[in-house]
Amino acid sequence: MIETSGLEKRFGRVRALDGLDLSVTAGEVHGFLGPNGAGKSTTIRVLLGLAKASGGSATVFGRDPWKDAVDLHRQIAYVPGDVSIWPNLTGGEAIDLLSRLRGGTVDHAVYAQRKARLIDVFQLDPRKKGRAYSKGNRQKVALVAAFATPADLYILDEPTSGLDPLMEATFNAEIARVSRDGATVLLSSHILSEVEELCDRVTIIRAGKTVETGTLAEMRHLTRTEISFAADGVTDADLARIPEAHDVITNNGRVRFTADSDKLPGVLNALAAIDAKSLTVAPPSLEELFLRHYGDQLASEESAGVPDAARDTGKTGTEATRR
Repeated sequence: MIETSGLEKRFGRVRALDGLDLSVTAGEVHGFLGPNGAGKSTTIRVLLGLAKASGGSATVFGRDPWKDAVDLHRQIAYVPGDVSIWPNLTGGEAIDLLSRLRGGTVDHAVYAQRKARLIDVFQLDPRKKGRAYSKGNRQKVALVAAFATPADLYILDEPTSGLDPLMEATFNAEIARVSRDGATVLLSSHILSEVEELCDRVTIIRAGKTVETGTLAEMRHLTRTEISFAADGVTDADLARIPEAHDVITNNGRVRFTADSDKLPGVLNALAAIDAKSLTVAPPSLEELFLRHYGDQLASEESAGVPDAARDTGKTGTEATRR
């Protein structure tokens, strides 16, 4: 459905994409992760035909998104992270207009039913003018328009930005629904729990390059698993028998340590040999995997005194230029 190989995009001297590889297969929900300025939004703009690649290749449905953008957009639903809508149109009118642009209102009765259901579950008042909507409600307008007209491919760039947790759960349910119906989803998100819950595969990018891609199960070997058990009767000699144990501590009656996930069988055998009680094993999260790649970047920013707001919004000089 989506294939990029060695994709490059330059803005003057700034290299926003530097040989990016991305592959999204039909029917999957694919997470697209990276810090601000990594190149996520630039990649999406190239895939939508809104920006022309400077090098490499990109195809959507096997076609060139720059040359065939008009035809491709009839099969694609897109939701950006910061939605602007016409100030003098109501939310309902904006939804109808966006749906007509994709040809989704031909069967009016079916469309009206889908639209009404989505307006209800997203708790949107469609009678208000665009100028009166908050950021969260503008996001809801774009989401209702995207889901009201079925698409083969959903490209979503931070789509839940501005939504409260209840609406995020509604969004997750809609993604699960379109996935069951056979649609493909490319989801760019900073909410790691959202990606972990929804996505079949994940691609992590940094500085315009792909650094990891695969299923969460495939990538978890790159992280450490947290293990704990009851400390009663456990000696220092017992702890010394556990191979590949890192950061061993004893606190509140429990022994805690981490182990490389691919070394887990040997660790569990050792724990069985010392008769460890009340054993708990916490699988590594996507957040741990993400921090493995970006922890050094965050540490360097903190040591350099970069304000939290600048890191969160990505408005340092180079990142602002990229976006």
